[in-house]
Amino acid sequence: MISFWENLGHRATVLFWAFADTIAFSGRVFLRIFRRKTYSSAMREVLVNQIYFTSVQILPVFLLVSVLFGSLLIGIVFTLLKEFGLTDFIGHVLMGLIVTELAPFLTVLLITLRSSAAINTEMAVMKVNREIKTLETFRIDVIDYLLAPRVINGIISIVLLSSLCSIVLLASGILFSRLIFGMGMDVYTKILLTSTDFSDIVIALVKCGIFGFFITLIPIRFGLQASHELTSIPVVVSRGMVNVFSAILIIEVLSLMTKLF
Repeated sequence: MISFWENLGHRATVLFWAFADTIAFSGRVFLRIFRRKTYSSAMREVLVNQIYFTSVQILPVFLLVSVLFGSLLIGIVFTLLKEFGLTDFIGHVLMGLIVTELAPFLTVLLITLRSSAAINTEMAVMKVNREIKTLETFRIDVIDYLLAPRVINGIISIVLLSSLCSIVLLASGILFSRLIFGMGMDVYTKILLTSTDFSDIVIALVKCGIFGFFITLIPIRFGLQASHELTSIPVVVSRGMVNVFSAILIIEVLSLMTKLF
């Protein structure tokens, strides 16, 4: 029994210090984002390349998934609203659920599966190959050159792609509102405007920014924990991705709680 409580206490202590270390690391990176000196020419070049890789290259697949998923989701939701006689709640469902909740969630899942794993692996490989040590030897700031561009790219990409996904979902709503309810575009637009709550949009944008920050920071953090052995790469990548998805769920729950209160 004593051994059980000792192990439990040890695990709790390890988790606490790991969490505290991650928060401290997040704070250092977050402060660098607002430092003018961070934005050197080399850093800006890395940032542009990261945005191209994350936001531009994925556009064809992202638009296809958004159209298919959006059409399916909108069609199902509108059909259910019609069957249950809840036509008056179309605007609230579109703006309060689909645009502010489902669009960011779909976006962050797609970007996480594509970019977070890549960043995690990239950082781990650089650590194994001692590239991080080489940068430090040449007095190149690792946070400014490697970390900050990727984190800023995550924030920008999630916000922009989530907004694009919302536009696609609303465009799908125009088609299905006419097919299911016989609703004209002017009526549809009026319903959206009257149902739009500015605070919900702000919360959605802030949530997207937080999503983007952590789905890039956590993979970086775990990638840098790799040892100099190749066998450590899959270990830190799997741990990093588990923690990324845990962070996504926590942020989503906290976002829903802000709406309730």
